[in-house]
Amino acid sequence: MKKILLLILLTFSVTLASGQISRKKLKDNSKPFVLGRIEEIHSRILGEKRILNIYLPEGYSKNDTLTYPVIYLLDGSAEEDFIHVVGLVQFNSFDWIRQVPKSIVVGIATVDRRRDFTYPTRIADDQKKYPTTGHSDQFIAFLETELQPYIGKHYKTNSSKTIIGQSMGGLLVTEILLKKPSLFNNYIIISPSLWWDNGSLLEQDSKMLQGSFNQPISIYIGVGKEGLTPTQIPRVMEVDANLLAEKIKSTKSKSVNVYFDYLPEQDHATIMHQAVSNAFKVLYPKQL
Repeated sequence: MKKILLLILLTFSVTLASGQISRKKLKDNSKPFVLGRIEEIHSRILGEKRILNIYLPEGYSKNDTLTYPVIYLLDGSAEEDFIHVVGLVQFNSFDWIRQVPKSIVVGIATVDRRRDFTYPTRIADDQKKYPTTGHSDQFIAFLETELQPYIGKHYKTNSSKTIIGQSMGGLLVTEILLKKPSLFNNYIIISPSLWWDNGSLLEQDSKMLQGSFNQPISIYIGVGKEGLTPTQIPRVMEVDANLLAEKIKSTKSKSVNVYFDYLPEQDHATIMHQAVSNAFKVLYPKQL
């Protein structure tokens, strides 16, 4: 009996020691899996530091002559949309797919969405409920005069610039499109919160827009089955998104291509990934 117990104890000790050695080897041989780099930029306009998550495509080298398109992603922290959108960019740029050109992705980590992504509202209830709102003009100036020049100076970029925004981010992307369309070539607008300020952004004159669209621009507008918006005067998000597409089309500008995409199987929480995937298919011509 003593011999059996001794054998069991010896076997257990050897197994335990083997497991410790295996774990030690695994720990010693492991290394971080790096998806991108984290940078910090001080914004004079915003009066604060902003975190950027930056993905560089395979083969990127600061010493070669290649330049790359840039995709700017709102809500671009690791806890938001950076990781899964980078996955879509990488997948679609594989050599055996070649849907999207190899691109740099700049994820802008969120600080205060309502402050940065909304313009001033006339609705007293919203002013009271969201006291920091109404400073999208500063954030747009940050994008134009600080962020884009910073990325152009530190990375090998070309003239192709895409912006992606969802919900409040979609509202901001729409505002940029209607007020400063030349900031980007491609606009990916997903479930935009056009209910803000009772839909005042949709009231912009189509004739004025036509004069603004004087360079080639491609626009994707995606919306799911999302229903009524959180406003005193209820609005339907699907209807507002469709109205936006029709307003842009009504300019009859030859410089603008608009794609409206209704995704009834998606809602406000699930739409982002599928909509970005769909947007890549229509905004980027298939590379041969």
